[in-house]
Amino acid sequence: MNIPSNLYFVGAGGIGMANLVRYFLSKGCRIAGYDRTSTRLTDALRAEGAELVFDDDPSLIPAGMTDPEDTLVVYTPAVGADNRILNRFRELGFSPVKRAAVLGLITADTDGICIAGSHGKTTTSSMTAWILEQTPGGCNAFLGGILRNTGSNLMLSRGSRYSVIEADEYDRSFHQLHPWLAVITSTDPDHLDIYGDEAGYLEGFARFTELIRPGGFLIMHTGLKLIPRIGPDVRLETYSGHRWKEGERGQWYADNVRWGQGSLTIDIHGPQTEISDVSLGVPVEINIDNSVAAAAAAWHAGASPEEIRKGLASFKGAERRFQIWLDGITDSHTAVIDDYAHSPAEVKASIESVRKLYPGKEIAVIFQPHLYTRTRDFAPQFAESLSEADRVIMTEIYPARELPIEGVDSEMVLKDVKCKNKIFCERKNLLNLIKNSNFEVLMTLGAADLNVLLPEICRIITTSD
Repeated sequence: MNIPSNLYFVGAGGIGMANLVRYFLSKGCRIAGYDRTSTRLTDALRAEGAELVFDDDPSLIPAGMTDPEDTLVVYTPAVGADNRILNRFRELGFSPVKRAAVLGLITADTDGICIAGSHGKTTTSSMTAWILEQTPGGCNAFLGGILRNTGSNLMLSRGSRYSVIEADEYDRSFHQLHPWLAVITSTDPDHLDIYGDEAGYLEGFARFTELIRPGGFLIMHTGLKLIPRIGPDVRLETYSGHRWKEGERGQWYADNVRWGQGSLTIDIHGPQTEISDVSLGVPVEINIDNSVAAAAAAWHAGASPEEIRKGLASFKGAERRFQIWLDGITDSHTAVIDDYAHSPAEVKASIESVRKLYPGKEIAVIFQPHLYTRTRDFAPQFAESLSEADRVIMTEIYPARELPIEGVDSEMVLKDVKCKNKIFCERKNLLNLIKNSNFEVLMTLGAADLNVLLPEICRIITTSD
């Protein structure tokens, strides 16, 4: 992989960009970059040696990074076309590349295990990486969340030929990859601002399957509408959790599901192996499917049944992926759970998992919709999924990279939520609402920034319960 000694990252603080920053810092490269705001993650990157600024001012570009011959400029699609720093680099003759292109170079040089899907990909890729960490060779991993086992979204192993990549379909980024093994967890339509409709979305995934190199593998969840387009030398294996429709049990699957007080144990079966008594470190039902996919991928990369069992048992999860802040059992307070769920299917699965974990408890959900386009395109489906809760509190839409769309707001969803106890609350008033409410189980859902309120939410709850 021919990479210059200097790299400049525009949008350096994004979770996907940050692992590349860390990777090239580990290679001894000089790293600089820009992001809109300082965060805990950018503070960590600066402490590790990255030269970051938070003012979109071209004069802040380091003097040693103005020559295209020795500097590579990497940017995220989330950066707007009016970004002054990025445009200044173009004026200087640079050809900036998206982060996906850099990941493509990495997968071209390694055996890339690329995990794709509309939901489940962060947890599945994190699980796969953590299982491989139990093997003698380890792996390199570029994750879309902070792995709580390591406190980082990057794992490094100089001796491993495997790279675990979270393959993001947004902006067709995963079309830049060169998988040796690909996993597809789900294909529920999303990002219709990019793909247009469900058919376009499925076409994007079909194109991704074409990129698997000869001799590689595709591990795909059963029941998907996707028709893969793999080459004749690529082996297709299917997987499912413990729930499947008639005739849709995968070649990899789970059974013998055992629930205990805060524990979940399963058996995993594959075409050539059986792994019994697997305890899940994050014991929620939605992780059964994820663990089967991760076990299949890791097994093909050489992990033994015992290494798979050890990895899944010790897996702590990725931050914001069904992260339990207060468990409501050992601490005797209201249970508080945060989940990044931001599609209708994820929201429904998350609430259903909490029902299993806290049977008989009233479940209250605070949901902040993420993106105007996603809210517009899936308002009825979000309403149906949120209706699984007993109480729903909705905030205003988090715009992220988008401008407001006339007529699109949280009321589009809230008006069709079936549970009787439902309200709208501006985000700025949430803490006051929580101070004056009683909850048995409180969930914060969505890909926005409700998580920054969680320390204060937990303080309020633990001092008032």
